[in-house]
Amino acid sequence: MIVVTGATGNIGRSLVPLLAAAGAQVTAVSRGIGDVALPEGVRRVAGDLGDPASLSPALAGAEALFLLITGEQLIAGPEPEEVLGVVAAAGVRRVVFVSSLGTQTRPEAAGYDRIRAYENAIRASDVEWTILRPGGFFSNTYAWAESVRAESVVAAPFGSVGLPSVDPADIAAVAAAALRDDGHAGRIYTLTGPALSTPREQATALGAALGTEVRFVELTPAQAREGMLRFMPEAVADHTLEILGAPTPGELLISPDIEEVLGRPAGTYAEWAERNRAVFV
Repeated sequence: MIVVTGATGNIGRSLVPLLAAAGAQVTAVSRGIGDVALPEGVRRVAGDLGDPASLSPALAGAEALFLLITGEQLIAGPEPEEVLGVVAAAGVRRVVFVSSLGTQTRPEAAGYDRIRAYENAIRASDVEWTILRPGGFFSNTYAWAESVRAESVVAAPFGSVGLPSVDPADIAAVAAAALRDDGHAGRIYTLTGPALSTPREQATALGAALGTEVRFVELTPAQAREGMLRFMPEAVADHTLEILGAPTPGELLISPDIEEVLGRPAGTYAEWAERNRAVFV
């Protein structure tokens, strides 16, 4: 059995069906999973990584675990050893952990110290581990959905700065391979898209997917920061703006790891936009 935490998130929504379609027994774990449609045969269990003991029922009999920490767990939460103690007690032998490219490129930034602590604890444990380090997600542009629907406008800072953001479905596909197949133990995969993609180019791709023009409006950093502070801590907003406006050389590298694992290139933003066009209509 494979347990997927964060089963209702951007990665989990793709990962759970992938595993189920491959014939795996899957337990989907999330704090609010009651109304989420899951494939037939998938077991759903409410659990919160902030309370590691709540994961015990989901982990009973599990062989592999997809582990994702988000939100307040990046700022404060249980120590990694506490979570891994619950994992070990359940007899889980394989863990695939979603880390972040930022642990290498922005080690001083808020939240990344917690992710590094999880990385270090997992690597020091007795489980077979695989670590995934994605950069930014294409799905971050869901934030534009309201303005695209209302005005056919994308407003963002640094319109001409490109980053190799990645399709969450590709992260899910790599995770599925690492959870099910041998040969991934002890590997760290950096997951990026196949090319640098700017906000201005993404607005054009959204317009093409929707069959209409989507106008790009460039925000000042101050305007963008004001908007970010509505849904993220100040320190996270500030380092996000630094990445968007002045990426480091490491944040501009395009990784071959998705193609290495999956045998196909990583998906483009245009392909993601076409597949997710309903969100913007």
